[in-house]
Amino acid sequence: MSTSYEAAGVDIAAGERAVELMKARVARSRRPEVVDDASGFAGLFDASAFLKYRRPLLATSTDGVGTKVDLARRLGIYDTIGHDLVGMVIDDLAVCGAEPLFMTDYIACGKVVPERIADIVGGIAEACALAGAALVGGETAEHPGLLGEDEFDVAGAGTGVVEADELLGPDRVRPGDVVLAMASSGIHSNGYSLVRHILRTTDLTLESTPADLTRTLGEELLTPTRIYARDCLELTRAGGVRAFAHITGGGLAANLARSLPETVDAVLRRGSWEVPPLFRVLQEAADVPQGEMDKTFNLGVGMAAIVAPEAADRALALLAERGVPAWVLGETTEGTGTATLV
Repeated sequence: MSTSYEAAGVDIAAGERAVELMKARVARSRRPEVVDDASGFAGLFDASAFLKYRRPLLATSTDGVGTKVDLARRLGIYDTIGHDLVGMVIDDLAVCGAEPLFMTDYIACGKVVPERIADIVGGIAEACALAGAALVGGETAEHPGLLGEDEFDVAGAGTGVVEADELLGPDRVRPGDVVLAMASSGIHSNGYSLVRHILRTTDLTLESTPADLTRTLGEELLTPTRIYARDCLELTRAGGVRAFAHITGGGLAANLARSLPETVDAVLRRGSWEVPPLFRVLQEAADVPQGEMDKTFNLGVGMAAIVAPEAADRALALLAERGVPAWVLGETTEGTGTATLV
């Protein structure tokens, strides 16, 4: 009795069709430094671009989007999850002041559905173009028997470059600096295990439209992550930036503390912004303590910048010009390297 790879659940032809469907969208993320590899086994990037640097440092980051993929699967919406992946990966590079150069992705699924894979990768490519990074390669793996036919997961890795003497970080931060907040577009990609728990244990559903929202809860929860890479680069070029903090897992205070030296604290003022209604809907539905909200969600702040006092107004004006809602979140003081919401 003969058998085959397809009989085991792997459809090579479907994978090839997915590649064909995504090609045009991936091409939109191309940078001039990208070099074609006819075999397709590797992504190539012309490193002679680094000759303009005195001492180039390569920065790299890797991440996924967590259990947000489950909501995308349940709603059958696949073209936004790629934005989330790029936001998680590329915006981590922006924190140290690095210009994003290129990214690769990895998708594991129970069954290759070409149109679904093309939507996911197309979203990644479109977000890469927004961030200024090229999508130079990726991999789609079919895992029958390990994942259900509708199940999938996505991950990616990105590379950027920064001049060594322009590297941003805690060593630049001083007491008296100003902390600026950049608004998130929603929950982004952290805290979805708690979101899914709330959906399982309360009357909230993905199809419901709670009183404080103008869209269904599912639409709100799948809002793609705001991508800050180019905004951060423009702020850096304008001068006065000490450090950035990407507000991801762990919440606002914990992530901001990562960008502080051991001798400086940050005081972050709750009254400086109104937490978006989505967070209140989730909190009230399940009676989530404020401490849990603080350490789980971004609460409306997706990126923070620590800037010199004289640069704060200029930075806010620049962000306004770029369409990024931003405000003064707090300030730094002498301390022990902690950030506190007051």
